[in-house]
Amino acid sequence: MTEWKAKRFWKETTVASEGDGWQVLLDQRPVRTPAKAAMILPTEPMAQAIAEEWASQEGEIDPLSMPVTRSANAAIDRVAPQQAEVAEMLAAYAETDLLCHRAGHPEALAIRQAEGWDPVLDWAAEALGARLMATEGVLPVTQPANSLARIADELGRVEPFRLTALHDLVTLSGSVLLGLAVAHGRLDPDAAWGLSRIDEDWQIEQWGPDEEAAAQTAHRAAQFAHAVRFWRLASGE
Repeated sequence: MTEWKAKRFWKETTVASEGDGWQVLLDQRPVRTPAKAAMILPTEPMAQAIAEEWASQEGEIDPLSMPVTRSANAAIDRVAPQQAEVAEMLAAYAETDLLCHRAGHPEALAIRQAEGWDPVLDWAAEALGARLMATEGVLPVTQPANSLARIADELGRVEPFRLTALHDLVTLSGSVLLGLAVAHGRLDPDAAWGLSRIDEDWQIEQWGPDEEAAAQTAHRAAQFAHAVRFWRLASGE
């Protein structure tokens, strides 16, 4: 049995202000989310980006070619109804943040981690008032309660659209500090992604690349780059 697929049914794609936000209109009818909620967007640049995705559809609608639309749907249908829970889940990354768990050996890897990760720990201490402690190995270390509280407070103030972007920045990198550093403009996306890959890149240098792993890494890197773009669109950039 052939699965039915939605096809383009509109001629004109436009954007319009709606209250304090923006909407995308298909022949003057507003786009809605899969849960049938009104798609009210926080900024005009995000509305324009989504409008471009809809305008580019020809024949069958391909959701995979509409990443900004999909992230906006997630922000409205999934993140907004449980905003506090999502923020709390991301804050928990600080308890076992990637940047806090260092190799004991080889020494060259430990040095590379320290050179890359220590400046981010220092930035978090200065900019967020959240000093996290580094430890050797994978076992958790008890982090200062006030630092964990500062990070939780920081995430608790992020609205759903940017929180959707932060969710991907944090979960893809394994570090809430890297996610926040990108969001605050402390790190550019490529640098942050590279810092999240220090261990993996070291292994590749020692043993050579794996084709399947490389494909997965490229896919995750693209997702990370999209999350950065979505954060910027949600911020009106």
